[in-house]
This record gives sequence, C-alpha cells and structure tokens, in this order.
Amino acid sequence: MPLTKEREAELSELCREFRIDVLKAIHGIQSGHPGGSLSVCEILTLLYQEIMNVSADKADDPDRDRLVLCKGHAAPMLYRNLIEKGFLPKDSMMTLRRINSQLQGHPSIHTPGVEMPSGPLGIGLSAAQGMAIGLKLNGSPARVYAVLGDGELDEGAVWEAAMSAPKFKLSNLTAVVDFNKVQLDGTTEEVMPIRDIEGKWRSFGWNVLRCDGHSLSGLYDAFSTAKNYMDGPSVIIADTVKGKGVSFMEGKAAWHGKPLSDEDLAKAVAELGGVN
Repeated sequence: MPLTKEREAELSELCREFRIDVLKAIHGIQSGHPGGSLSVCEILTLLYQEIMNVSADKADDPDRDRLVLCKGHAAPMLYRNLIEKGFLPKDSMMTLRRINSQLQGHPSIHTPGVEMPSGPLGIGLSAAQGMAIGLKLNGSPARVYAVLGDGELDEGAVWEAAMSAPKFKLSNLTAVVDFNKVQLDGTTEEVMPIRDIEGKWRSFGWNVLRCDGHSLSGLYDAFSTAKNYMDGPSVIIADTVKGKGVSFMEGKAAWHGKPLSDEDLAKAVAELGGVN
C-alpha cells in the first residue's frame, strides 16, 4: 500500500512542528547541531511515526524494530520523535543538553527508546549489523535501520561493515545515508569527495535505492522496496539539504553545530510558520 495523501499531509505537519521544536531547544541551551537535525527530519519521522514496529508500551519487545542513529549529533530530531512515540515526557525537549537530562548532546543508552549510543562517527553501522545478525539467528521478523551522515562515510569502519553485511545476507538491515552533501568544515566534495556513492555501495553487494530525502512518499516507497528485497541488505541514498526548511541555514556548513541567536530563531520559526 502506498502512503496516502492524507497521511502524508499529517506527517508533513509533524515535520514542520518537529523542526520548530528542535530549533527552540537548541536555541534554549545555545548548543547543538541544527543543520543535520533538520536534514534528517523526514527520514526519522517517517520511520518512527509510520514504518517501524516500535512503541513505548512494548519497549523491550524482542521483535521490535531497531534504529541506530549513526550520525549521533542529530540527536535532537531523534528525541523529538521519541517524545511523540511516548518514550519521553512531552515537556522534556527543553532539557536538551542540560545536566542530568535524559536528552544529552548525543544519544545515550540510558535514554528510553535509544538502542545504541552514538557520538564517534563510524561505529553505528557495525552495531546495527550485529543487531540484524542476532535477530536473524533468532528467527525474528524485526528490522534494523541505520541512519548515517555522508561525512560519516569518511570513516573506514563504515566500509568494513558495508563489506560484511552482504556476506551474511542481512535482508533485515536497511541503511540510510542522509546525503546533505555538507559536513563540519565544508562540503563533502571539498573535505573528502565521495564520488560514485551509489557505485561504492553496489560494489560491496548492497541493494542500492535513491530518492529525495525530503519526500515522504518517495522515502516510503524506498523503504517498502528495501523491505521486500530478500537477497541482502539495502541502502537508501536520501538526497537532502542541510538545514532544510530555513533559508539562511540551507546548504551552509556554518550551521552544522552553530547555536541560534534570538534573531535567528525568530526568523527560522517565522519561515516554518510557527510562533516564537
């Protein structure tokens, strides 16, 4: 079944609200990563709010789906989705990065709903692969999703996991590359050219899909195709925009980890149709 227009509209509205809430939280603590949180919004929102079999009342279900946010600096958007699913209190977003908060700067295993701590880039795909192997050995129907950044692909450990996952025919593993083409110090082309990103994954034996990472229907179709592929793991190259939704942030490396001023927040929220 394709994603209905009505449901797509509902999810689109959630994405708009989530972007505003994330920016307000980052502004509130004057610390965090707005650019990558905004680019991964549709990916995480579609997975948590529509696709994944996961719920707060069955948090320990052995057959639950798992998500590893490999690009852990985008934790604010992960937290906002976990709040929506009931894992965290509704008013906890403004505790982001504060002492003793459950919402630390990068995902912690002590945070309800978090399957894997992440901060050092490059470790997440291997962890997701281990989960997928365990689930497969146990005969579980659960799926594992690993969400990577494109700058993260500079890490050699990513490619070690990419090489081994097809060997074990992990059809229950889907990786998603948030391909916003900008990382901490500049564009991916400037820092470390990826060149033929589809060809690289394909050469390792992955089923490669590509779509607009801000199109909920396009992402939904890609995830459905990946789920139905039984010969090994799939990877979705999701073309996104760093800072998506806020014109002065879009495509700019400066907003990788830059907090918002009062003026910045007012402009961003206004563009997103919210109220300060």
